[in-house]
Amino acid sequence: MPNGLEITKAAIDDFKKIQDYMLLAKEENAVKTYAKLKDEYLSLKALLTIAGVNLTDIDKMKE
Repeated sequence: MPNGLEITKAAIDDFKKIQDYMLLAKEENAVKTYAKLKDEYLSLKALLTIAGVNLTDIDKMKE
């Protein structure tokens, strides 16, 4: 069973991936895809904030 640090690392990795996909969707003007990715982004951002992760340096979207 993963511990808290492993779960947090996985969430940070997912957060970074989602942001990369969001940037691509924005460039390609894929509005529906971007909106779906933003939902996932906001969920991960909330989870990481509750976990006490400082997102200042890793949050590319700033939304």
